Amino acid sequence: MKPYRSMLFVPGHKGSWADKGVASGADALILDLEDSVPAADKIEARGTVAATIDRLTAEGVRPDLWVRANPEVSGLLGGDLEAIVRPGLAGLFLAKVFTADEIVRLDAVLSHIEHREGIEVGTVQLIVSFETAVSMAHCEEIAGASPRVASLLGATGPNADVGRELGFEFTPAGLETLYLRSRIILAARANGLHHPVTGVWQDIKDLDGARRFCLDNRQLGYRGLVAIHPSHVAIANEVFSPSPETVDYCRRMIAAFNEAEAAGSAAVDFEGQHIDLAHVKTARGVIALADAVSANA
Repeated sequence: MKPYRSMLFVPGHKGSWADKGVASGADALILDLEDSVPAADKIEARGTVAATIDRLTAEGVRPDLWVRANPEVSGLLGGDLEAIVRPGLAGLFLAKVFTADEIVRLDAVLSHIEHREGIEVGTVQLIVSFETAVSMAHCEEIAGASPRVASLLGATGPNADVGRELGFEFTPAGLETLYLRSRIILAARANGLHHPVTGVWQDIKDLDGARRFCLDNRQLGYRGLVAIHPSHVAIANEVFSPSPETVDYCRRMIAAFNEAEAAGSAAVDFEGQHIDLAHVKTARGVIALADAVSANA
């Protein structure tokens, strides 16, 4: 999956709001058919989302377009898929998953629709949001359930599905979710998913808090933020982009190691730090991430 620094939710039944999402500079938009759409509008919202995907794709917008469909347990998922799987859809953001079997079933349905519609099978990717206790207990199985699974979301937030399921009380420091977020990181990395995303920060006005939230999760291993407000996008884009200073440091490290290696040493004292090939591999990864972010932006 591309390194999305920011993925912004847009209510699916408000087609014009997608333009605000594009203007925010988000790397991806998540057109929502689930919680942000009133029950009475869910069927009509399918057509609005489909039209939005067609319009923005025709306009060649930069952000990739994802859809949060209604979960399987709602009875609405099948109709959502029939309406919105089309050229221009990057993937599905999955809410309220329970087991890996759901992913396997969804994979089969998507393959059928893609084949029928002349879309290359496997095009539609999946991001799994862990919002149920059962899914969290089986996150490793879910992460490996299908090649379509491109990323995992370590979700937090006050008074929402995750907190209700686990019974914790949200704090900005996040100790109550540290185990959960760490386990999701491990599940992602163990299955070759290198760009797990975190979310959400619900306090729209506390931008300093949003920045701390992004920094804390970046340090834990997350690579982007699922945002609920455009004001959080620029913060996420900055925090989850390797800084020029960091990239320059990594380039200097690689150069110093290459020089030492050419002289017959496999380790070197670099600016007061002992480094060897393991450190250089990490530095190369940082540069690769920076290059990928730059290409996507």
